[in-house]
Amino acid sequence: MKSILLFLIGLLSISNNAQIKESYMSTKIVVAHRGASGYLPEHTLESKAMAHAMNPHFIEQDLVLSKDNVPIVIHDIYLDDVTDVALKFPKRNRQDNRFYVIDFTFDELKTLQVTERFHPKTGEQVYKSRFPKGKGNFKLHSLQEELELILGLNKSAGKNIGIYPEIKEPGFHIKEGKKLTEIVLKILFDFGYKTKKDNCVLQCFDAKELERIRTELKSELFLVQLTEFDKDVKNLEYIASFADGIGPWYKQILDKKVNDKWQFTSLVSDAHKLGLKVHTYTFRADAFDGFSSFEEMMQTLLIDVNVDGAFTDFPDLVVNFLEK
Repeated sequence: MKSILLFLIGLLSISNNAQIKESYMSTKIVVAHRGASGYLPEHTLESKAMAHAMNPHFIEQDLVLSKDNVPIVIHDIYLDDVTDVALKFPKRNRQDNRFYVIDFTFDELKTLQVTERFHPKTGEQVYKSRFPKGKGNFKLHSLQEELELILGLNKSAGKNIGIYPEIKEPGFHIKEGKKLTEIVLKILFDFGYKTKKDNCVLQCFDAKELERIRTELKSELFLVQLTEFDKDVKNLEYIASFADGIGPWYKQILDKKVNDKWQFTSLVSDAHKLGLKVHTYTFRADAFDGFSSFEEMMQTLLIDVNVDGAFTDFPDLVVNFLEK
């Protein structure tokens, strides 16, 4: 009798864990890519606040360490394509003429002005119809500052919008003697993001690092393996051994168009067979290469091929599409 009772308790536990895992993944999710970056400079607190008001399921944080080991929310290890670092610190570039986040203290980084993304060599704004380059008063900020903002807004607005942090260039940080992953995991833990039941998805392009997060560092968070090239998804079984989902570039999902109808690769169906969620990137209303319109892009990827979620610079448009 006792063994039967323990067996039933075990089944209930498995069922509860499955329900917990699916609780915030049971619908198609919208991830605010670098915030509401289609409207305000990416990864600024202003962009994150605007995104929060648009009701996505998650808001993304790309993370790079400062010289004094503060996780900075910025898309890349470089500073010179989104800030005025070349003007404020003209002699602090490396041999490749790039300016690196890791070479500046947090206090120094806070002195920089953040602007709309531009080409560092030409100064030309990447997305010309977006917020004017060089205008406004935007600053860099830490992971802690962003978590305080999102959790504060969740409380004041009565929402439960999650976070979707990315460990950026872990190999680069290791070579620089930095433990980016360990520092980020501790901060997430301290803010209450500990297991799959918490509203946090941790992502990384480096499969070995993501596997290490699961096996060596014993993280119980929902993990997503980002992919960009076909070689990245050749062994989905390996990815499924440590990750809960994949984040492919949307062109990895598309095959070709026949009579104005898209044909797809097997990536989404193969991932689903292994129990992996598929969150594809990036939906841009001003750059939908391969599609005749942004609406066609949303319909094709979110509905026709049935991905589980999307990263977007325009969270309001994707939220509205899914609500319809």
